[in-house]
Amino acid sequence: MGDLFLVRHGETSWSRSGRHTGSTDVPLTDHGRDEARRLAPLIRSLRIGAAFASPLERARETAELIGLDDVRADADLREWDYGGYEGVTTAEIQRTRPDWFLFTDGVAPGPPDHPGETPEQVGERADRMLAKVDAAQAGTEGGVVLVAHGHFLRVLTARRLGLPASAGALFQLATGTLGRLGTEHGRPVIAAWNVSPGS
Repeated sequence: MGDLFLVRHGETSWSRSGRHTGSTDVPLTDHGRDEARRLAPLIRSLRIGAAFASPLERARETAELIGLDDVRADADLREWDYGGYEGVTTAEIQRTRPDWFLFTDGVAPGPPDHPGETPEQVGERADRMLAKVDAAQAGTEGGVVLVAHGHFLRVLTARRLGLPASAGALFQLATGTLGRLGTEHGRPVIAAWNVSPGS
């Protein structure tokens, strides 16, 4: 099991305002592009064998700005399907559900094309992605980079560490940052988190 590098895309107008941004293809802000560019020297210093990105524009542009080549788009890297909470902030949700918490409660049902996902369903997608990562690592000596979204990468981190999807709540991840999941004595660990050069 080699190193797995996680990059959360740069800031968007919705991430800045706290709106849940799943399938809505919101572009990076100028600040979000700057966040991504600041990561480029770090990415260049890594030995990378494979790179994957969410198909959404904010992740694809981040992958380009940090200097990744031969990036494979993978739908399993898309953000949590927030269903009826797409575009809504936590504060707005908690006006009617005061104790609501995404990582344990999931989301309200949405339209047929975006019905929403439970934490367990997001965890299943993360497990599928981790299987692809392991397959990619088996064919290369370098690490694997994933460029994706905050809540999804938090769940994926929990699953890599052998924790339930709900434990993603423990791993706050800022926009335009890099995390590294490695191993110690053969067991998965967080080796670096929320790395953002020049900030």
